[in-house]
Amino acid sequence: MKVILNEDVKNLGHMCEVVNVSDGYARNYLIPKKLASEANTKNLKEMEHHKASITRKAEKIKAALKESSEKLSSVILTIKAKAGEEDKLFGAVTGKDIAEALKAEGFDIDKKKILLEEPIKRLGEYTIDIKVHSEISAHIKVIVVPETSL
Repeated sequence: MKVILNEDVKNLGHMCEVVNVSDGYARNYLIPKKLASEANTKNLKEMEHHKASITRKAEKIKAALKESSEKLSSVILTIKAKAGEEDKLFGAVTGKDIAEALKAEGFDIDKKKILLEEPIKRLGEYTIDIKVHSEISAHIKVIVVPETSL
């Protein structure tokens, strides 16, 4: 029996895919749990319409993310940290610190999207990659300066 998947189903396929499964699997599991619907002409047309609207929404979101990544790329963050001899930091500047500094600048970025190979442990200027979307990334400049005590 051919069915249209309404959601991603592990080991079977992705949403909006037409797959061929056994009649019992479709009738007893997929259709009652609303994971799939029967692949008739009405449902196929509905799926095509749904797929087109999802594609349009994804394009709009992608364009907005591209615009925000361009704004993000123009940001220069200055992070103050305690440093000792030879410009070594006491501790390190991590993705969490960069995310907090970005939040202060008005950008709400999850720390998991900040791509640091390893924490920053010295004073200086660094270029950090941020994964905004699976296909879009931004590069920000982070300057780590010594904390001055008054």
